Amino acid sequence: MSESIDAARVPVTIRIIRYWLPVAAMLAVMYYFSTDVFSADNTRSIIEKIFLWFVPHASKHAMVTLNYIVRKSAHFTEYAILGAFLFRAFRADDPMRWRLRWAVYSFAAAGSWALLDEFHQTLTRTRGGSVWDVLLDSSGALFMLITIAVISRYSSNSSRP
Repeated sequence: MSESIDAARVPVTIRIIRYWLPVAAMLAVMYYFSTDVFSADNTRSIIEKIFLWFVPHASKHAMVTLNYIVRKSAHFTEYAILGAFLFRAFRADDPMRWRLRWAVYSFAAAGSWALLDEFHQTLTRTRGGSVWDVLLDSSGALFMLITIAVISRYSSNSSRP
Protein backbone atom coordinates (compact mmCIF):
# COMPACT_ATOMS: atom_id res chain seq x y z
CA MET A 1 0.00 0.00 0.00
CA SER A 2 2.83 2.39 0.76
CA GLU A 3 4.12 1.83 -2.79
CA SER A 4 0.85 3.07 -4.30
CA ILE A 5 0.91 6.11 -2.01
CA ASP A 6 4.47 6.88 -3.14
CA ALA A 7 3.39 6.50 -6.77
CA ALA A 8 0.55 8.97 -6.22
CA ARG A 9 3.03 11.52 -4.85
CA VAL A 10 5.06 11.59 -8.08
CA PRO A 11 3.90 14.63 -10.08
CA VAL A 12 2.02 13.87 -13.27
CA THR A 13 4.52 15.85 -15.34
CA ILE A 14 7.39 13.68 -14.16
CA ARG A 15 5.40 10.51 -14.85
CA ILE A 16 4.56 11.70 -18.36
CA ILE A 17 8.20 12.52 -19.07
CA ARG A 18 9.50 9.29 -17.52
CA TYR A 19 7.04 6.92 -19.18
CA TRP A 20 5.63 8.61 -22.30
CA LEU A 21 8.67 10.48 -23.60
CA PRO A 22 10.37 7.20 -24.69
CA VAL A 23 7.15 6.26 -26.53
CA ALA A 24 7.05 9.64 -28.27
CA ALA A 25 10.74 9.40 -29.17
CA MET A 26 10.25 5.90 -30.59
CA LEU A 27 7.27 7.07 -32.66
CA ALA A 28 9.35 9.97 -34.01
CA VAL A 29 12.19 7.63 -34.98
CA MET A 30 9.74 5.23 -36.62
CA TYR A 31 8.13 8.09 -38.54
CA TYR A 32 11.55 9.09 -39.86
CA PHE A 33 12.31 5.47 -40.78
CA SER A 34 9.14 5.33 -42.90
CA THR A 35 10.28 8.21 -45.14
CA ASP A 36 12.06 7.90 -48.48
CA VAL A 37 15.41 8.24 -46.69
CA PHE A 38 15.05 4.64 -45.47
CA SER A 39 13.56 3.16 -48.63
CA ALA A 40 14.86 -0.20 -49.87
CA ASP A 41 16.93 1.50 -52.56
CA ASN A 42 18.63 3.78 -50.04
CA THR A 43 19.41 1.10 -47.46
CA ARG A 44 20.48 -1.54 -49.97
CA SER A 45 23.92 -0.04 -50.59
CA ILE A 46 24.77 0.10 -46.88
CA ILE A 47 23.61 -3.45 -46.23
CA GLU A 48 25.43 -4.72 -49.33
CA LYS A 49 28.72 -3.06 -48.31
CA ILE A 50 28.60 -4.68 -44.89
CA PHE A 51 27.62 -8.09 -46.30
CA LEU A 52 30.26 -7.97 -49.04
CA TRP A 53 32.89 -7.32 -46.42
CA PHE A 54 32.07 -10.74 -44.90
CA VAL A 55 31.17 -12.57 -48.14
CA PRO A 56 33.07 -10.86 -50.99
CA HIS A 57 31.59 -12.97 -53.83
CA ALA A 58 27.91 -13.01 -52.87
CA SER A 59 25.39 -13.29 -55.69
CA LYS A 60 22.90 -10.57 -56.58
CA HIS A 61 20.08 -12.86 -55.41
CA ALA A 62 21.78 -13.28 -52.01
CA MET A 63 22.07 -9.50 -51.70
CA VAL A 64 18.40 -8.92 -52.52
CA THR A 65 17.35 -11.65 -50.08
CA LEU A 66 19.58 -10.27 -47.33
CA ASN A 67 18.23 -6.73 -47.82
CA TYR A 68 14.67 -8.09 -47.56
CA ILE A 69 15.44 -10.09 -44.39
CA VAL A 70 17.24 -7.19 -42.70
CA ARG A 71 14.42 -4.75 -43.50
CA LYS A 72 11.65 -7.09 -42.30
CA SER A 73 13.63 -7.95 -39.16
CA ALA A 74 14.00 -4.23 -38.48
CA HIS A 75 10.21 -3.81 -38.76
CA PHE A 76 9.60 -6.65 -36.32
CA THR A 77 12.22 -5.38 -33.88
CA GLU A 78 11.15 -1.74 -33.86
CA TYR A 79 7.55 -2.71 -33.13
CA ALA A 80 8.67 -5.10 -30.40
CA ILE A 81 10.50 -2.18 -28.79
CA LEU A 82 7.45 0.05 -29.24
CA GLY A 83 5.28 -2.63 -27.59
CA ALA A 84 7.63 -2.73 -24.59
CA PHE A 85 7.69 1.07 -24.29
CA LEU A 86 3.90 1.26 -24.51
CA PHE A 87 3.45 -1.45 -21.89
CA ARG A 88 5.88 0.38 -19.60
CA ALA A 89 4.01 3.65 -20.14
CA PHE A 90 0.59 2.13 -19.41
CA ARG A 91 2.00 0.36 -16.35
CA ALA A 92 3.71 3.54 -15.10
CA ASP A 93 4.31 3.40 -11.34
CA ASP A 94 1.86 0.60 -10.62
CA PRO A 95 3.39 -2.04 -8.32
CA MET A 96 1.62 -4.79 -10.30
CA ARG A 97 3.93 -6.36 -12.87
CA TRP A 98 1.28 -7.45 -15.37
CA ARG A 99 -2.28 -6.64 -16.28
CA LEU A 100 -4.00 -7.81 -19.43
CA ARG A 101 -5.51 -4.36 -19.85
CA TRP A 102 -2.04 -2.82 -20.28
CA ALA A 103 -1.12 -5.41 -22.89
CA VAL A 104 -4.36 -4.86 -24.81
CA TYR A 105 -3.89 -1.08 -24.80
CA SER A 106 -0.27 -1.50 -25.89
CA PHE A 107 -1.15 -3.90 -28.69
CA ALA A 108 -3.99 -1.67 -29.91
CA ALA A 109 -1.73 1.39 -29.91
CA ALA A 110 1.10 -0.44 -31.72
CA GLY A 111 -1.33 -1.88 -34.28
CA SER A 112 -2.85 1.55 -34.87
CA TRP A 113 0.60 3.04 -35.37
CA ALA A 114 1.45 0.23 -37.80
CA LEU A 115 -1.62 1.12 -39.87
CA LEU A 116 -0.73 4.81 -39.81
CA ASP A 117 2.88 4.03 -40.68
CA GLU A 118 1.90 2.01 -43.73
CA PHE A 119 -0.54 4.72 -44.78
CA HIS A 120 2.27 7.26 -44.44
CA GLN A 121 4.46 5.11 -46.67
CA THR A 122 1.82 5.22 -49.41
CA LEU A 123 2.23 9.00 -49.45
CA THR A 124 5.99 8.86 -50.05
CA ARG A 125 7.58 8.79 -53.50
CA THR A 126 9.56 5.54 -53.31
CA ARG A 127 7.73 3.46 -50.72
CA GLY A 128 4.44 1.65 -50.54
CA GLY A 129 2.15 0.47 -47.80
CA SER A 130 1.28 -3.16 -47.25
CA VAL A 131 -1.24 -4.96 -45.08
CA TRP A 132 1.36 -7.72 -44.69
CA ASP A 133 3.75 -5.22 -43.12
CA VAL A 134 1.01 -4.16 -40.68
CA LEU A 135 0.68 -7.82 -39.67
CA LEU A 136 4.46 -8.19 -39.33
CA ASP A 137 4.73 -4.99 -37.29
CA SER A 138 1.85 -6.00 -35.02
CA SER A 139 3.36 -9.44 -34.54
CA GLY A 140 6.56 -7.78 -33.26
CA ALA A 141 4.56 -5.90 -30.62
CA LEU A 142 2.58 -9.05 -29.77
CA PHE A 143 5.77 -11.08 -29.41
CA MET A 144 7.19 -8.57 -26.93
CA LEU A 145 3.96 -8.39 -24.93
CA ILE A 146 3.84 -12.20 -24.68
CA THR A 147 7.49 -12.19 -23.62
CA ILE A 148 6.70 -9.64 -20.90
CA ALA A 149 3.74 -11.75 -19.74
CA VAL A 150 5.85 -14.91 -19.54
CA ILE A 151 8.67 -13.16 -17.67
CA SER A 152 6.18 -11.53 -15.28
CA ARG A 153 4.49 -14.84 -14.58
CA TYR A 154 7.79 -16.66 -14.16
CA SER A 155 9.26 -14.04 -11.82
CA SER A 156 6.08 -13.84 -9.73
CA ASN A 157 5.97 -17.64 -9.40
CA SER A 158 9.64 -17.90 -8.45
CA SER A 159 9.32 -15.21 -5.78
CA ARG A 160 6.63 -17.16 -3.93
CA PRO A 161 7.73 -19.53 -1.15
